[in-house]
Order: sequence, then structure tokens, then C-alpha cells
Amino acid sequence: MAPPTRPGPAGVPQQPQFPPGRPGASMPRQPVHPAGPDPTGGATPPRGTARWTDPGAVAAQEAQQARSGSSRQATDLSSARLLRPAPRPPQSGWRRLVFTLTGGAINPGESPADIRRRELTARVNKPLLGCYKIAMLSLKGGVGKTTVTATLGATFASHRGDRVVAVDANPDRGTLSQKIPLETSATVRHLLRDAQRVRRYTDVRAYTSQGPSRLEVLASEQDPAVSEAFSEEDYRRTVTLLEHFYNIVLTDCGTGLMHSAMYGVLGMADQLIIVSSGSIDGARSASATMDWLDAHGHGDLVRNSVAVLNCVHRSSGGVDLDRVAEHFAARCRAVVRIPFDAHLEEGAEVDLERLEPDTQLALLELAAAVADAFEGVVV
Repeated sequence: MAPPTRPGPAGVPQQPQFPPGRPGASMPRQPVHPAGPDPTGGATPPRGTARWTDPGAVAAQEAQQARSGSSRQATDLSSARLLRPAPRPPQSGWRRLVFTLTGGAINPGESPADIRRRELTARVNKPLLGCYKIAMLSLKGGVGKTTVTATLGATFASHRGDRVVAVDANPDRGTLSQKIPLETSATVRHLLRDAQRVRRYTDVRAYTSQGPSRLEVLASEQDPAVSEAFSEEDYRRTVTLLEHFYNIVLTDCGTGLMHSAMYGVLGMADQLIIVSSGSIDGARSASATMDWLDAHGHGDLVRNSVAVLNCVHRSSGGVDLDRVAEHFAARCRAVVRIPFDAHLEEGAEVDLERLEPDTQLALLELAAAVADAFEGVVV
């Protein structure tokens, strides 16, 4: 017996009508066409007529609604909304003493110095993509350039999770390796000789020495007759190898700007640090370094550089260091002053824990100033 039919508009084929509840009583699937006349000649189905919907689309929509609902619930139950903000525990001074003696019951909060230190630490830890290469320059010896290299590298290594290495590129028997405990007699020459066999970090680690801060140092040759052969190509090969295993590479350059390796240093550096002492001749030499760089097409490096006024002596005499800082601030991106420190004056291995608090803070400021340029570095 044929199922009863439902009357329809004139010219439209009538559809069979199934009784409700009958097995298989579903509306035959009809193609859905855009609004307007049916391409086959039929009229547009009236509003309210049931149409077939893809079950996959329905499931996807329901899943999206469920996710958005759970996301709102997670936001409503987030720690930031439910927990009362508590002051951070103090790190130093009388506030720390009160906090410790009361077992944390009385929390005076951070001091301005603690807040400043935390802000600097956050800047030092700015994310870094790829390998960032920093060169330390000075035309004058005795300004503490090697010491600044070691202390800045140690500051980065102790505050960041990156691997940090300092390369001694001084052609005149560099002393960078004397700033940390010596673990190997290998030098940059040995690394270049065995470069084909270096495949992993553990391979290159056999050629470096590491200090308590996790800073690694790649030493130079101690024989001046051999180290003079360290050329631009040698430097480029060294840094190209190191950048596969380290995030920050510092280079302690010599005082000369005309030796071959210097062209490789300036060609690969992302940022320069120009070191000056607190004396007049030290400031003049640092300014002359900038003049030479500007005259030889490295003006962009000068403008992005950081000048360091390193007080290697206990007193700067009658030199107005504020005026000196103003001079360099007009030529480079930042100026940082490092105060005199008896531990650094010893010239021995550097231990950050033995530095005066003001020196530690100044080094943190230097690292933060350098890290401010990390943004935009790509692989």
C-alpha cells in the first residue's frame, strides 16, 4: 500500500507522508540550494521547512560551545580572581629581619631596593631567540675590559638559564681564562683543530672552563707568537661553531682595532660594549674608539652600544664622572657606571658573591641594559 501523499504547490512534485513513529519514517534528504528559484524548476522551500544538517558540523559546534564554557569557568576559578594579593617577602634589610623573626607572620613587603633588583632581573631574563654576540672594546689597556667581560658574563649565566661563553680574542696573551677556575689547558686553537669532531655540547665543553656562575671561558693561546696568527677567518669559524651550542657569546677583544680578528668581531657582533675608566685619558680613548667605528661604517653599532665607566681606582680624583656619562649618553644607547670594588682590584678569579652590593647592582643594571636589545633577534 503506497503511503499517503501531502498536497503541495502547483507544479511541485508531492512528497509521500509517513505516519509518525513508523520505522524509517524520516524525511527524504533534499539538496539545499541558495535562496531563490530552485535550479530544477521548483520553488524555494518555505521558511520553517526542515532541512538536513551535517551531524559532524553539529558535533563540532557543540564541542566549541563546551570549550568556551569550560574556558569561562576556568577564568572564574583562576588564582588571580580567587586569591587575595599578598605582598612579596622582603629580601634584605630590616624588613627581611622582621619577616624571619616572626616566621612570616609580619610581612613589611619589599623595600625599594628589592623592587628595583627584581625589575632589573626581569629585564635580564628577557627571552632570546638564537645566539646573541657581544663584543667588548677599548683602545686603552688597564681599564678593566677583561674584568667587565668576566663579571657581565657571570651575571648573565647566574640569572638566566642560557648557556653563556666568553671568548678571549686578545692577540697579546689574554688573561680572560684567569678570571675563573681553570679546568682545561685547551685553547681556541685546539677547538679549531678539532672542529670536525665537535657534534654535541659535551664535545665543545671539553675545550672550555666553567666558573661557579656557570660562565664558560674559551681561552686564547698564551704564546704571543702563536696568537698573532688568529685571523678574521679563525674568529668567524670559532663563533660559527659556538653559536650552535650557546645563547650568548661574549668576546674580549684586544686594544688594537687593526688586527685581522677585529674585522670578524665587528662583522658578527650584535652589540658592542665600550669600556672606559674613570680617568680623562680613559674617557678620551673610549671616545676615540667610537670615532674610529663611526669613520669605518659601524655607526649603527655605536648608536646601539653600551658605554661602561669602570672605576678601577678607589678615587677618580677631580674628574666629573657625571659630565663624562653625559658625553657618552649622547653617542650610545646607555651608560652604566661600575663602582670601585676591592675584590675586582685583586685581579684574580671573580666571585660574584664577594662583590659589594653596589657593584652587584651595577652589574645587574649593565646586564639589563644589554638585554634590552635582545628583542628582535631571530634565528
